[in-house]
Amino acid sequence: MSGSTLTERTDSKETASGYRAGRTLPLRVELVRQLKRRRTLVMFGILAVLPFVLVAAFAIGGEPDGGGDRITLMDTATASAANFAAVNLFVSAGFLLVIPVALFCGDTVASEAGWSSLRYLLAAPVPRARLLWSKLVVGLGLSLAAMVLLPIVALAVGIAAYGWGPLQIPTGGVLDAGTAAQRLVVVVAYIFVSQLVTAGLAFWLSTRTDAPLGAVGGAVGLTIVGNVLDAVTALGDWRHFLPAHWQFAWADAVQPEPQWSGMIQGTAISLTYALVLFALAFRGFARKDVVS
Repeated sequence: MSGSTLTERTDSKETASGYRAGRTLPLRVELVRQLKRRRTLVMFGILAVLPFVLVAAFAIGGEPDGGGDRITLMDTATASAANFAAVNLFVSAGFLLVIPVALFCGDTVASEAGWSSLRYLLAAPVPRARLLWSKLVVGLGLSLAAMVLLPIVALAVGIAAYGWGPLQIPTGGVLDAGTAAQRLVVVVAYIFVSQLVTAGLAFWLSTRTDAPLGAVGGAVGLTIVGNVLDAVTALGDWRHFLPAHWQFAWADAVQPEPQWSGMIQGTAISLTYALVLFALAFRGFARKDVVS
């Protein structure tokens, strides 16, 4: 049977009585499938362990010290649970939190093709747009859960190790515990939005290849390239169009008087890139000859 014939059959509109396209591949079914996968459990486990690793590092090596006149966020890591949670986000946002986003969004479609189960899902029949929508929503949901898990565990570990208290700002001043918790919510939300570009890259690549590692690795690699280009000061103002340029704009939210302009620009850049990439994924997959 040729690939084109198979595609025509899997996309056939002849359906059984009572068939409803909107009821195929429910989100809860896809979520349970993804939660049971080993890579999901391993990724959540790594993020949950990180705060314990940092506490152990500070206990062994002593309190962090910048060794200069300039005090950084890392230097205040042991001041309170809020500071400890902020430091966990700071050390993770540049790379570690990129991994679960690329994994959950890049592995989702490509793995089905790699297992040769994608054509059977379409033969169920699950409409192509419905299949992509379910997988994208679950992938983004798991990515957000990973980002929420890290500061929650960090706060719990920080309370046990350093106590509950205000967030000490390196540049001077403090935020009371309640305000600090609210600002950390804003920080997590912004980090999630800034990672939508990686999610878009991973998801688009996932619809283009049968190799999950290629989709995940490609998204991570391109994200790293963006970070490298942002470090090239010779590019000048052109760097403002790179999502990586705004990835740490959330630091403006943990100031006595928060500044929102950087986060607004970063959000606009990230959403623009992400929407284009998601649109390319849906458009390309709608025309793809699925044979695996």
